[in-house]
Amino acid sequence: MADDTILSRIQTDMTAAMKSREAATLSTLRMLKTALMEARTRKPRDASLTADEEIEVLQRYAKKRREAIEEFRKLGRDDLVASEEKEIAVTAAYLPQGLGDDELRALIREAIAATGAAGPKDTGKVIGAVMAKAKGRVEGGTVSRLVKEALAGA
Repeated sequence: MADDTILSRIQTDMTAAMKSREAATLSTLRMLKTALMEARTRKPRDASLTADEEIEVLQRYAKKRREAIEEFRKLGRDDLVASEEKEIAVTAAYLPQGLGDDELRALIREAIAATGAAGPKDTGKVIGAVMAKAKGRVEGGTVSRLVKEALAGA
């Protein structure tokens, strides 16, 4: 395993969190490590995760936390919402910087021009092109919503 992997960074940060007695951070880091190790076991023997695969695992983890937040808000459980938000903040430290709406809209305009999209029927092509360029820096749901808005006006 290379020293620049997300997994190795998490391991180093776990040690620091243990020493500084940051229980919430340590708990989240342990869950992230477990998620990465589980993903690694699904690969052929002795194969490690690529950087993109590690990012994908952490994005799925963060997405589950956001979904949990929605459910906890519906139930009025603000204490659990705060806990989940802390987990997302810890996870975000290992993810690439997200794209802002302006940057994302610019990518969408480029993808529409590149694919020759003419309307809502071309939504899938445009989303695929944007997701390939964004590579883990934006959620699919956000891309889908903005592409549909852009193509509705096309």
